[in-house]
Amino acid sequence: MSDLPRKAVTRTARLAALPLGIAGRATLGLGRRIGGRSAEVVTAELQQATADQLFKVLGELKGGAMKFGQVLSVFEAALPEEVAGPYRAALTKLQDAAPPMPAAKVHTALAQRLGDNWRELFREFDDRPAAAASIGQVHRAVWHDGRRVAVKVQYPGAGDALLADLTQLSRVAWLLGPLIPGLDIKPLITELRERVSEELDYELEAQAQRRHAEEFADDADILVPDVVAQADQVLVTEWMDGTPLAEVIANGTQEERDRAGQLLARFLFAGPSRTGLLHADPHPGNFRLLKDDGPASGWRLGVLDFGTVDRLPGGLPEPIGASLRMALDGDAAGVLTMLREEGFVKPSIELDPDAVLDYLLPIIEPAAVDSFHFTRAWMRAQAARIADPRSPAYNLGKQLNLPPAYLLIHRVTLSTIGVLCQLGAQAPFRAEMLAWLPRFAEQEPAKPAGRRPASGKAAGRTRKS
Repeated sequence: MSDLPRKAVTRTARLAALPLGIAGRATLGLGRRIGGRSAEVVTAELQQATADQLFKVLGELKGGAMKFGQVLSVFEAALPEEVAGPYRAALTKLQDAAPPMPAAKVHTALAQRLGDNWRELFREFDDRPAAAASIGQVHRAVWHDGRRVAVKVQYPGAGDALLADLTQLSRVAWLLGPLIPGLDIKPLITELRERVSEELDYELEAQAQRRHAEEFADDADILVPDVVAQADQVLVTEWMDGTPLAEVIANGTQEERDRAGQLLARFLFAGPSRTGLLHADPHPGNFRLLKDDGPASGWRLGVLDFGTVDRLPGGLPEPIGASLRMALDGDAAGVLTMLREEGFVKPSIELDPDAVLDYLLPIIEPAAVDSFHFTRAWMRAQAARIADPRSPAYNLGKQLNLPPAYLLIHRVTLSTIGVLCQLGAQAPFRAEMLAWLPRFAEQEPAKPAGRRPASGKAAGRTRKS
């Protein structure tokens, strides 16, 4: 498949066929078991076939289908190990690649957006895409001033495809839900639909990326490529090398995993404080680990794709840090009171404060120790606990309400935890929270040990419009 399927009826039909194909395989599997084959062998075959079909369709359709697959991929670590194998490779493919748009269509799009003389803007332009994502693909090029750049070109019809895909996916959410235990798929798809207009607006993306590039320009730990040019559905940024986080997850040393995890957590907490923006698409395809061979040799984290951000002019909301501090201090009643004040618990709902603390364990545990080891086994245990109807956490989760102001923050936090578990990272995450999470520290602490920005820029600056 070489182009984005644009006809809504075609895309809808392909997505609608997913449950039919899976149901058919389940019936076939039952027949094989009756025929004498072991349940384990048949189940493994069905899981592999289901993964292949699901993510092949999501990847080829691009648009909202692929965006959903990318978001889903960060929760892969929550799958039971006997199920995770077949899905892991298929999910990972969605993080960096998809069938490319033909060169002729790329040239047409560039001519429409940059002008008929667009080639004069570049010394070199590689027609082969370096990466293809949900709504656009990226080409390597050399800008007219000699800078190596990445040229992101939006697929024609991407907006209609996004909306159509996510609408159809919401109708089959019941089928997709069991893929990730404990994750409510339908609100996730609803939130993605609400972000469509921002995702398609490359001018907004350019503003967010410029803000981050400016703030982290002199940072020794985080690198954000600057924006070179932007015109409607084309975005040109500085090129960034480095090892994709997906490769670190697959083949990295423990030292690389730990460093990548620490920097990812630092960016999650420090980004909103320093820029007033929260990067809201934390799947591994958007990060690079860069080796720094300078005087202070080490690694930096490169960050890409600012198409989806949450605007937080004051940084992360103070109640997050305050309630986490109370949780660590064992003040269950105080945590419940704050959750009520913020709208997480409706006035008519009565909850056991201790049960609330138990439900929040996935966030409390990493903050309780100086160094925490995120693992797939830990995340699977947390997901299974929340998804088990016999567990108090299961019933409590259904009684909590997620206020709109916290929707993206909640997803980004869970997604980042998922990536940390994929990395198997062990690092001083508590120190990052103490340094950057408002009201988490009992008193104002020193910044965490490590290489800090050389610019001395103050935290908490508001976003430039």
